[in-house]
Amino acid sequence: MSFFDSEAFDNHEEVAYFSDAETGLKAIIAVHSTTLGPAVGGCRMWRYDDDAAALRDALRLSRGMTYKNAIADVGFGGGKAVIIADQSMKTPEMMQAFGRAVAKIGGRYYTAEDVGISPTDIGEVSKETEFVAGLEHTSGDPSPFTALGTFVGIQASVKHLTGSDSLEGKRVAVQGVGHVGYYLCEHLKKAGAELMICDINQSYLDRVVENLGATVVGIDEIYDQDVDIYAPCALGATINANTLPRLKAKIVAGCANNQLATPEMDQALTDAGILYAPDYVINAGGIINISFERDGYCADKATEKVERIYHTLSDIYQRASKENTPTGIQADRLAREILAKG
Repeated sequence: MSFFDSEAFDNHEEVAYFSDAETGLKAIIAVHSTTLGPAVGGCRMWRYDDDAAALRDALRLSRGMTYKNAIADVGFGGGKAVIIADQSMKTPEMMQAFGRAVAKIGGRYYTAEDVGISPTDIGEVSKETEFVAGLEHTSGDPSPFTALGTFVGIQASVKHLTGSDSLEGKRVAVQGVGHVGYYLCEHLKKAGAELMICDINQSYLDRVVENLGATVVGIDEIYDQDVDIYAPCALGATINANTLPRLKAKIVAGCANNQLATPEMDQALTDAGILYAPDYVINAGGIINISFERDGYCADKATEKVERIYHTLSDIYQRASKENTPTGIQADRLAREILAKG
């Protein structure tokens, strides 16, 4: 199948490849839409199996940012970047080379942190381009805001099913307890939830166990836990034909991007009686926080807008119930309605 006919392409405005022999940089920048403003989305560093996998991730993440930014009402379009490398290859010089790549897009794309990229890395990027967001001296680390939005989204999900948004005694399986996942666990513990966690990083697990009293399970065992909520907070595609039948949770609500391996999983979750919080809606806290950099950053105003994710998800759930359609389809419809208005 050609690039333009692929499902992931979805009429992207621009896709660019960049390489720098001196630093080893290999990057893809995907601009999906600038209808609502310059494309804004983080940069992910990951050791992909091949270039095709990296391209597909960039395209899917970029489209997701378009829809996320539309529903979050932040005045941004959608874009994303991926760097094909593992952490051992990362150097300040590589990040500066990436900054030069971003500069060549000419302001149509602003980058920020994502998996494998820290605020310090973004500082290196900013040495070569002004088109960055989430710097430590502006809005800072967006992770706490992503976690807060995910937490209130979980509350809205529980209320939709039970009539109450209390998490007291609720069992939550959190897959991935790194930066955002840890902050989410803090919110959940404070709300009275019981935590079952997994991660590939032992130090992350130890921190959550020591500070929050979580129970650790195996990476593959997380799907089999007898919990109320499954919260994917690592990489995407964890909801697939193999894992879905194993889930005992009645809610899927986490901060990972692209949680569904295929679009068909949206209907499959509905058929299984599982409420799905569309990922780009529930995890929009970080981009909402960054959006307040433009007019003089205010953490209190950013927090207030992030907390509105509760009501946004509630509205999507009500629409889905009324029309008997999957929640993901309803979120997509809402995003397209906003984009159509320009």
